[in-house]
Amino acid sequence: MKLRRRQRERLSLWLQYLAFVVIVGAVIVAADWGRLREAFFRVDIIQSMFPTVITVALRNTVLYTLGAFAFGLVFGTLLALMRLSRVAPYRWVATAYIELFRGLPALLVLFLVGYGIPIAFPEREIPGGVFGSIAIGLGLTAAAYMAETIRAGIQAVPKGQMEAARTLGMSHFTAMRTIIIPQAFRVVIPPLTNELILLTKDSSLAYVLGVTAQTIEVTKFGRDTLNDRVNATPLLVAGFTYLIITLPLSQVVRRLELRYAKAR
Repeated sequence: MKLRRRQRERLSLWLQYLAFVVIVGAVIVAADWGRLREAFFRVDIIQSMFPTVITVALRNTVLYTLGAFAFGLVFGTLLALMRLSRVAPYRWVATAYIELFRGLPALLVLFLVGYGIPIAFPEREIPGGVFGSIAIGLGLTAAAYMAETIRAGIQAVPKGQMEAARTLGMSHFTAMRTIIIPQAFRVVIPPLTNELILLTKDSSLAYVLGVTAQTIEVTKFGRDTLNDRVNATPLLVAGFTYLIITLPLSQVVRRLELRYAKAR
C-alpha cells in the first residue's frame, strides 16, 4: 500500500518520537543512579556551599560582569564612533584595536592587565584592585565586539534622520547624541544582552588574578570546594548558580528580538 506524502511525514514524525523514547528509556535503565547521585548530588555538600555561593561567589560574579560590561560599553561606543569618523587616523586606530582584541584570548588580556601593566609601571596601581583589573581586562576584549555591534546599529538608522536633524540646525555631535545613538541602541540591545551573558561566563577567568575568599567568583568557589570534598557536586552547584543569571537574560534577549521583529 502506497502512503500519501502527508501520511509518510506523519509516520516519520512518530518514528522519531519512538526513537527518542527508546533512547531515553535505555539511558534510564543503563544508568547507575546510585553512583551518579553520590558523585553529583551529595546533599550535605550542597548544604555546606550555602549561603556563601550566593552571598559571596555569585555577588562577585555579578559585580565583575557589570563592571566589565560598563567599561566595554563606554569604550566600545567610543570605538564605534571613531570607526565611523571622517578623520582617517581615528578609523585606522579603531580598526586596528578591534581587529587586535577580537583576535586575542580574553585570558591573555587578563594576564596583561593583571601582571603585565604592574610590571611595566610598578609605581602605579589599577583603581579598584582586583575588581578594577578584572573589569578592565574583560572590558577591553568586550569593547572590541561591542564596537562592531554598535557601529552596525548606528549604520542601521536611516540617513534621513541625520539629514533632518542637520536641517533643523543641529550640529553633527548633537544629532548623534540625541537622535542617532538612542535609536541605534534600541536596535542593538539584544546583541548587547548576549554580550552580557558571555561576560558572565568569562568572569570565571578572574581566578588567574589571584582572588581571595572575599573576591572569589562562582567557578573558583566550585573548584575549591571540589578539591576539598573530592566530589563533583560543587561543579553542578556552580553551573546552576550561573543559570540564575544567564537563563533570565536569555529570556530577555528572546523577548526583545520578538518585539523588534514586530516593530519592523
